[in-house]
Amino acid sequence: MTAPVAFSAAWLRLREEADAVARAESLLDPLRRRLAYRSRLVVCDLGCGTGAMGRWLAGRLPGPQHWVLYDRDAGLLAQATATLPRVAADGTPVTATARRLDLAVLTGRDLAGAGLVTASALLDLLSRAEVGRLAAACARARCPVLLTLTVDGHVRLDPADPLDAEIAAASHAHQRRRDGHRRLLGPDAAAVAVEAFERHGARVLVRGSPWRLGGGQAALIRQWLWDRVEAACRVRPELARPAAAYLSRRLDAAAAGRLRVVVGHRDLLALFD
Repeated sequence: MTAPVAFSAAWLRLREEADAVARAESLLDPLRRRLAYRSRLVVCDLGCGTGAMGRWLAGRLPGPQHWVLYDRDAGLLAQATATLPRVAADGTPVTATARRLDLAVLTGRDLAGAGLVTASALLDLLSRAEVGRLAAACARARCPVLLTLTVDGHVRLDPADPLDAEIAAASHAHQRRRDGHRRLLGPDAAAVAVEAFERHGARVLVRGSPWRLGGGQAALIRQWLWDRVEAACRVRPELARPAAAYLSRRLDAAAAGRLRVVVGHRDLLALFD
């Protein structure tokens, strides 16, 4: 499995609040029930970035926890380790170990002893074969797997603009781009992951986890728009001139607090018997 695209700490910090609000908390009840009889939970957080998943989840799970944080970026690992909550939902201790590891070499052996495997905003950056290998590694560990914030291609901007559809189509094509010998899944990732985990005998629960952005998230909307339009123009360079005007209109609306954006994601919980 080739490591996914790296993201800056600044972008990860910018999106953390929206991610936290969006994640499907309804998946936590079946997860807690599955984990109820563990005396100590080992959590493997794949591609942990700055540790946002741990900051969101550790305090929502009871019992002593040890997080194994995986990332290829040493700087991000240091941030994640330093900012992980120190207590669980019931006040018991939470500890962490950082492992600098390219997910390309992740195997089932790396997940040995895991009571939970988790990742955030990862699946859409993988290929079909990579998702299959991830599912196989998790199946070997036979523990629950919580995968959050996988883009699903559903985007709505209000008010609408005549260029929305073209920008969306080109942006989604970029998310499905070929990267060397790999073709990224982009918006198809959640469906592919469900099939892969089910092939290994898992029961997979799927919930929506959309970003719902408005005036209070102007900075995030602005960066998301920049990235979306840039990606669209990489796929369709002839869009550059109309896209520049489109971006200007959209940024003005965001700055004035008039733009509302819904960005669809899916959260998956895979449970092995």
